[in-house]
Amino acid sequence: MSDYQASAAWAQAADAADPLRAFRDEFLIPPHEGGDSTYFCGNSLGLQPRVVRTALAAELDDWAALGVEGHFKGRLPWMDYHEFVRDHLAEVVGARPSEVVAMNTLGVNLHLMMVSFYRPTPERAAILMEAGAFPTDRYALESQIRFHGFDPAEALIELQADESNGTLSMAAIERALAQHGSRIALVMLPGVQYRTGQAFDLKAITELGHRHGCVVGFDLAHAVGNLPIQLHDSGADFAIWCSYKYLNSGPGAVGGAFVHERHAHAALPRFAGWWGHDKTTRFRMGPEFVPTPGADGWQLSNPPILALAPLRVSLEIFHRAGMARLREKSLKLTGYLEWLVQTQLADALEVLTPADPARRGSQLSIRVRGGRERGRALFEYLMEHGVIGDWREPDVIRISPAPLYNRFADCLRFAEVVRDWQQAG
Repeated sequence: MSDYQASAAWAQAADAADPLRAFRDEFLIPPHEGGDSTYFCGNSLGLQPRVVRTALAAELDDWAALGVEGHFKGRLPWMDYHEFVRDHLAEVVGARPSEVVAMNTLGVNLHLMMVSFYRPTPERAAILMEAGAFPTDRYALESQIRFHGFDPAEALIELQADESNGTLSMAAIERALAQHGSRIALVMLPGVQYRTGQAFDLKAITELGHRHGCVVGFDLAHAVGNLPIQLHDSGADFAIWCSYKYLNSGPGAVGGAFVHERHAHAALPRFAGWWGHDKTTRFRMGPEFVPTPGADGWQLSNPPILALAPLRVSLEIFHRAGMARLREKSLKLTGYLEWLVQTQLADALEVLTPADPARRGSQLSIRVRGGRERGRALFEYLMEHGVIGDWREPDVIRISPAPLYNRFADCLRFAEVVRDWQQAG
């Protein structure tokens, strides 16, 4: 949009014209001084949908009334509960329903996927990741390398940022694979880098990795529910994610995994569990593990119903809103926030996230000019005044306008509070 204005009248008009404006009312906004806070932290913990409480109460009622029979009776029988989130989850990540499963948490799923897809040999033992990855990924990858008897100092290849503001070019990935591809077993990169907010081209990376004989997986913690993802078409071998950020499923929510359908019937090694056994013969309690074809075959245990209920509610909201419409609004919201920083606050702030909208989601990673202490001072001032973002060391404030519940007026509020801080300082 080229007609952005730094005025309340403009922001109010833009919000009034927003076709998705009604979705905000479906969420509980944390209060601040008698009104709503300005919440920009959906990249860390999404807000609670109002109907979550009702959904949880319904499962508690079934438990009370049916006991064990709730597995087979009731409105949503628990035996099949993970299937009630599958279709809408597949929509959000651009996959076929058989390719996705809601289970466990991100770190657990990452290890389970690497059991199957990281199969190192002395000649090809390395993993390619980005430097400065979220610690979960680094710890998991390093520990898997050690588990297989290799040395992370040699087998963990970390891509160093080669662009200004600490981002990575596709050329850097190409150079790394050209140099090390013959010894790389697994390319493991994010969909969106948590610190910089940079989005990666999953299809291009997958094609490049496969060209060099590598397995390719993605951590989509900051991408799912943020960007339209086409996991099936990307050709990625696997992906994992959490659901408590943009998917609004609550703290510690059930995570998810994707396994491309070409692996649906593959005789891959895995850590097996009873719930991953073929559904049609599971209750015969046989000694031989026969995996359910597709992503369901990686399940270990029966799904946690009370944890899946919030995810089911949130995915129904995403289904009604549609990822294409959410992305359209997200581009405008984040574009407006960026415009405000550049035109009103450039003397105080700089944006680290790529300027190209195709290379980012909703998040802007912002650095305060003048050093870390000044950045912390602004962050604390924002929090005190009900503008909720988050801080990532050493010097980044992350502000993420989520299109389901954020408004143009929220972005303007951010700019106004920053200006107040400048004037007060």
